[in-house]
Amino acid sequence: MQLVGPTILLFVLNVLDGLLTIIWVRSGVATEGNGMMGRLLDMGDGPFLLVKVGIGLFTTIVLLRWRHRKLARYGVTVALAVYIGLMGIHLVTGLSAFGYVSNATIQHLTEVPAQFFAFFT
Repeated sequence: MQLVGPTILLFVLNVLDGLLTIIWVRSGVATEGNGMMGRLLDMGDGPFLLVKVGIGLFTTIVLLRWRHRKLARYGVTVALAVYIGLMGIHLVTGLSAFGYVSNATIQHLTEVPAQFFAFFT
């Protein structure tokens, strides 16, 4: 299985996540959830984006170098699932920022996973 396409998609989603994070944080719509990245964002957009893209580039190189390994295939699959979920969060954040989604709807959406995992505990 070739991982070139999915790995490049993963890198593009990483960059898009960084850019959208800057937009939402700078406009006051959201905060950065990762403490280390939040401190970099406090230093400026450049340091934040440089580290974000650097981590993504390093990951891309590692995944492409060992793309024939089963672990790399699983890693790309899991990472893409996470980033697609993050894009969903960015979408809801944007819809909320522009007034298309109410805060009550967002609160309900965040309670659903908690109820799901509470079922198993």
